[in-house]
Order: sequence, then C-alpha cells, then structure tokens
Amino acid sequence: MLKRILNATIAGVALIALTVPMLIVALIIKLTLPGPVFFRQKRVGKFGRQFEILKFRTMIADTSHQSAITVGNDARITPIGSFLRKTKIDELPQLINIVKGDMNLVGPRPELPAFVRKYSAADRELVLSVEPGLTDFASIRYRNESELLEGADNPLDYYEHVLIPRKLRYSRFYIRRAGIRLDFYVIWLTVRSLLGDAFGKASRARPHSMRGSANSSPHRPIRTL
Repeated sequence: MLKRILNATIAGVALIALTVPMLIVALIIKLTLPGPVFFRQKRVGKFGRQFEILKFRTMIADTSHQSAITVGNDARITPIGSFLRKTKIDELPQLINIVKGDMNLVGPRPELPAFVRKYSAADRELVLSVEPGLTDFASIRYRNESELLEGADNPLDYYEHVLIPRKLRYSRFYIRRAGIRLDFYVIWLTVRSLLGDAFGKASRARPHSMRGSANSSPHRPIRTL
C-alpha cells in the first residue's frame, strides 16, 4: 500500500510539473499529424488484467500496417515521432497509467498479450504477480531495442526467443529483490542513461553482436534463461 501511494503521488506531481511541456507535445502532434494524439495498446498487467497503455503517437495513423514490434527506422515513424522515441518523451503519458493504478514507476515492462501467452507457466505467475512499470533494468539495458532488431535476420523471431527471455531474466531478478530502495536505484539508473544518451556518453549495445542468434520456431514456447 505504501508503494502504491508513493507511486501515485510521484506520478501525480510529475504530471502537474510536466503539464505545459506535455500540452506542447500534444499540440505539435495534433498540428503535424492527422489522427489521435495518443497511441493506445492493450498490455497485460498484474494478475493478467489487461489495460490500455498510453503513449504519445509517434507513427502515422495507418491501421493497414500493424506490427507487434518496431524495427530500426520504421517508415511509419514521423520526424517528430523519431525525436520523441529517442528522448523517451513518448512514454510520459504512462504517468496517467500509474496514477490510475495500472502501473508503477518501476517494474517489468508490460508486454502484449500475444507474447505473454508464450511465457512459461512459472514466468507468467511470477511476472504477473506485480504491477508492470514505466522503467526497469531491461528497459535500460535494451533502450536501443529497435536498433538491435534491425540487425537481426528475423526481427520478430529474435524478439521472441532472444530479447524476451533476457528481459524475463531481469524481471525475475527485480521481483525477487523488489523494494523502495531498489526502485529509487532503478529510477536513478534510468535518468543517468537518458542523460548519457542525450550527451552521447552512454554505452550502447551493438546490434550486430547478437545478429542471427535466434533460430527457434516462432511457434515454440518462449524459453527463459
């Protein structure tokens, strides 16, 4: 309960402090892109409950070309969308999800139902026992995920059978040690990595270093490490 109150309070204060910048971003999106300001997508939360995650829209509103993952310089990404993605500003509307109780500031990133169904029974039980988060160790480590996917021969297969198992490993590590002190540590690492990226000082994983390492059938259950 203390953690829930703390998360809602911090997210609420952040929303108030960021009201003007977020309104400016929303206005720019509305004036430059036809369609809605927000991107909404079903994700799986605590105990398997589905909710709509909110992001600033970064792609053209083209429902004829849907994909579960975004690879490299996807043609659907708009110029303003590219900037929002690189700076992670597109994630700010998830503060609303936190205030609503769908998410916490720190926790395993909420995944699409199609991918969660492929988790092992043990991972589903563990990962879905906590609220998903705005950031976690995996989202810091793989913040250049689209570049990693661009370097793979089969991006979807690579995501399912290489990246997801690695993310689940980080999730298990976090859940088994979860606490307020660890949450603040993850938040500090997140801020440091974002500032490092902004000033070109953060080390980034090389896409080609894992190229072609996922040869599993996309229909096979996802293995954990």
